[in-house]
Amino acid sequence: MASLKELKERVYEANMELPRRNLVIYTFGNASGIDRERGIFAIKPSGIPYEELTPDSMVLVDLENNVVESCLNPSSDTKTHAVLYKNFHEIGGIVHTHSTYATAWAQACKPVPCLGTTHADHVPGDIPCTDILADEKIEADYEEETGNIILESFRQLSYKEVQMVLVARHGPFTWGETPEKAVYNSVVLEQLAKMALLTTFADQSVQPLKETLVQKHFYRKHGSGATYGQE
Repeated sequence: MASLKELKERVYEANMELPRRNLVIYTFGNASGIDRERGIFAIKPSGIPYEELTPDSMVLVDLENNVVESCLNPSSDTKTHAVLYKNFHEIGGIVHTHSTYATAWAQACKPVPCLGTTHADHVPGDIPCTDILADEKIEADYEEETGNIILESFRQLSYKEVQMVLVARHGPFTWGETPEKAVYNSVVLEQLAKMALLTTFADQSVQPLKETLVQKHFYRKHGSGATYGQE
């Protein structure tokens, strides 16, 4: 079993990758990673600029949002991360950013359409956008309800196949088996959002990629019958 110190180091590196990939500025966004056996996750502290972060500044939190170790406050999005960890049982990391192109689609309350094979290599269809939170949910427990509205968007979707979502009027969340994979998915989401926006600008009547190509490209890269990469 890896130590919690090692978990904090991995989550620190995941957070530091976000500005390197131009996904965040200043104190925007956060990454987390979980130790499933202990039921504890590490997450970026709230309001601390990336250049001031260290592995030791990562905050350890349990799944009931209790701080286990730190004198710092955890990210304001901690409750959203906890909801996803408690319901998406096989994920090991989560990333939230306000990256430009993905956030533009979120602010428009529109899913990112699957228009080409690059998109289909990573997601077998549109990248979903949640509904807008109702006022009573915003006023009750905004961060927890943000997690819940993500869950609602996945009632008919597999969180293992679609590892990204847009929260309407807010921004993107991604996840993966590890914190590193969650970062990778965040980078991919931003690129797919950018390409979709440029494509719809070039041709406002562009049609979604036909399903046979979606299935071919996604499942040749994922799943038991995948042929992509090396054995």
